[in-house]
Amino acid sequence: MSDKRRAEIEAKRQKLTELRKARADRIKSDTERRATEVAGPTPVRRDLDELVNSLVGTPSRGSRESGGDRSPSLPGTPSIGNMIGLPGPSALSMSGSGRVSRQSDFSTSVGPMPNQPSSSTDHVIERVLTPRIYSDLIDVEQELFDLPRKERVSYNKEVQTTTIETDERPEDYEEALRQRILREHDLEKERLAREKELEEESVKLDLEIEQEIRELSEEERAGILTAPEFIDFVEQSSKIVQRALNDGYDYIRDYTIGAESGGDDSEGRVKCVCEFYDERHGKNRSITDVDWSPKYPELSVASYNKNPAALNEPDGIVAVWNLHLLERPEFVFHSQSDVLSVIFSPFHSNLIFGGTYSGQILLWDTRSKHLPVLKTPLSAAGHTHPVYAMQMVGTQNAHNLITSSTDGTVCSWLVDMLAQPQETLELVHAGHNKTGEVAITTFDFPDNETTTFWAGTEEGSVYQANRYDRAGAKAGLNQYDVYKGHAGPVMSLHFHPLIGPVDFSDLFLTSSVDWTVKLWRAKSLTKPSTTPHVISPLYSFDEADDYVYDVKWHPAHPAVFGTADGSGHFDLWNLNTDTEVPVVSTNVGSGRAINKLQWDRKDGRRAALGGSDGHLYVYDIGDMALPRESEWTDLQKTLAGTVGATGMAEPASGR
Repeated sequence: MSDKRRAEIEAKRQKLTELRKARADRIKSDTERRATEVAGPTPVRRDLDELVNSLVGTPSRGSRESGGDRSPSLPGTPSIGNMIGLPGPSALSMSGSGRVSRQSDFSTSVGPMPNQPSSSTDHVIERVLTPRIYSDLIDVEQELFDLPRKERVSYNKEVQTTTIETDERPEDYEEALRQRILREHDLEKERLAREKELEEESVKLDLEIEQEIRELSEEERAGILTAPEFIDFVEQSSKIVQRALNDGYDYIRDYTIGAESGGDDSEGRVKCVCEFYDERHGKNRSITDVDWSPKYPELSVASYNKNPAALNEPDGIVAVWNLHLLERPEFVFHSQSDVLSVIFSPFHSNLIFGGTYSGQILLWDTRSKHLPVLKTPLSAAGHTHPVYAMQMVGTQNAHNLITSSTDGTVCSWLVDMLAQPQETLELVHAGHNKTGEVAITTFDFPDNETTTFWAGTEEGSVYQANRYDRAGAKAGLNQYDVYKGHAGPVMSLHFHPLIGPVDFSDLFLTSSVDWTVKLWRAKSLTKPSTTPHVISPLYSFDEADDYVYDVKWHPAHPAVFGTADGSGHFDLWNLNTDTEVPVVSTNVGSGRAINKLQWDRKDGRRAALGGSDGHLYVYDIGDMALPRESEWTDLQKTLAGTVGATGMAEPASGR
């Protein structure tokens, strides 16, 4: 059941709980109000009753006790208790409550009455015998009856405020009260009905939850697991989780502890950062080429040849690896033929180009699936032999992909049109015995150069070639200037990068299966030879004990370069330190051959090494990648002393 449905169920349950709580609070308040009414009048009510009694003049218990025995008077005869003040010296002054206020006057008027009987009849007779008092009382009674009687106001417990007269009639008030009672009754009925409805809905929802939370059958489970949407979700989500798990940061590091003594471990050391291998894609395969992403420094790409034991798998594989995802590749692309060379497009971070054993050029897009989005046709218009080398030249707005194959064909391609090459160049040499073609194994362009390149061949020689006609040289192979020094096929060729205050971009390195690495100086382009001319290497590095498959100048340090050989060694050379032996030699992996080497494009601290065992190794050279300011001038002195010649390197402003 979806999370949205569960949220709706929980909201309805909370609402039902709130309604039940409100009903309980209302019942409790009604009970408290009834208990208060039964308990009796409040102190404020008692004070109001006493005030009313004092205003009306209700006789109190004390006055009845102080008045003595009160006898009923005869008709027409006032009693002593009811007499009030009369004029005259002998008059009695009585309060309205029957209390005698002048006891001396009463004694004088009536006189002493010794041995007075206790019966009420005696008192009556004595009062009748006093004519003066009787006459006065008759006159007073007439005057009293003429006075208006004071209205007697009675109160009860229900009346506590002054009555306000309104124009509303009693019938209207009763009707309004009746309507209000009916409305309250209807509201109560609606509330009870709503509560009942919510209870029924809650029971219904509970039943739905029990029905939906059930065990899936095998068919339903298999259908979910094989759905493309589910597979894509698991693929992306698991990558995110694995990246987080591979984060090497120490989250429990204690910064209050002082640093360990012993200096910086990265100085003079080469350490392995990680090793990429996937049993599913890399088993029985060798890495044929590696490259780093120009935009994302953590991404590297490796190309693989075929697996002879797996006939149902694609012959060629291209895997993009992430330094934060060690267990599996970030992307995997397929090819119908062995992929021998691969590069990231320096101008489009999503595009990857590959050259195959069949001669096809393939283009993959990381935003697409496993298959290439573009590829060249298998025809004579393009390559029909293995493509071992390719390079992108030009600028962001005008660039071409240059590829070469072992039949001596060099093609120039537009990135968005691989149906046919934009240019085709056949490199031939008239001095070859059996065939005139030049089998190109590797080539490279100097920095800031898009027309002239140098190519290494299977015969061991290096030739200069031009894509177009230029001043003093024609398009094609310059067969007169031959860089001869290797005794076997040239496996790699790399020009010095154009960095720093001194220009060494005319220097290039080559490696060969003759176990050597050689340093060359390219001849000036403005003075090509017209007769056969052999150019010898400036220096030869003979330390290796096996085929040297690759050599690369460091992108930041002018005197540092690295080599990879067939014995599984990664050698790091610094010409300013030593020209005879490498400064650091590292045995990589299981000791099997290392086919390719590539420095990262960011700062050159990391080197990607592709092994023939299908493993991709990433090594960090630490502070050896950081050049001093004097490295360029030191390299000038080193080269001058090594070859016994001066003027090999000139300031950049002079070229």
